[in-house]
Amino acid sequence: MKAPMFPDSVDTPIQTPRLSLRLAGPGDGQAVYAAVVESLDSLRAWPTSLPWALYEPSASASEDFCLASMRDRENGTGLAFLVWDREERLVGSVGLHTIRWDIPSMETGFWMRSGVHRNGFAKEAVTAVLHLAFTHLKARRVFARTDEDNAGSRATCASAGMLLEGVMKNERITPSGQLKNGCVYASTR
Repeated sequence: MKAPMFPDSVDTPIQTPRLSLRLAGPGDGQAVYAAVVESLDSLRAWPTSLPWALYEPSASASEDFCLASMRDRENGTGLAFLVWDREERLVGSVGLHTIRWDIPSMETGFWMRSGVHRNGFAKEAVTAVLHLAFTHLKARRVFARTDEDNAGSRATCASAGMLLEGVMKNERITPSGQLKNGCVYASTR
């Protein structure tokens, strides 16, 4: 059975007081690449959450991500928003994936460009995507998984109104073989 389609209204940018969240599309790869390159050290600090950051970035791979995101949207399996500030600079990405339409339940994931950490952009973007999930997509559950040691992501989840459901012991493994704990945060309706 084919997954339900996302409503057409998702195509319009989501505007917040300081940000514009737009679906990733063709031609966005160069901006994604620049943000990833600037942020590589901070992204690679969390290999169990962001395994894609371990690979060498390229403009081509970033463009492929944008095109794959379009296919996910068309297939009803995910939404990837690029987060832009007022100056039209890409400051990060936030999305919905691991969708179970029978519940409906979905996972949110996010990262922000290193140069904008600690200014509330992640909270603003995640809050906007949670609102979209619960109002337009009729989600009953939206969750996020973070590394237990990632204080920034955990604070973002909590400040966006998600509750800590639990810490999963030895749930993750780093590329070097170190076991790590993971956290699950969720909002439900």
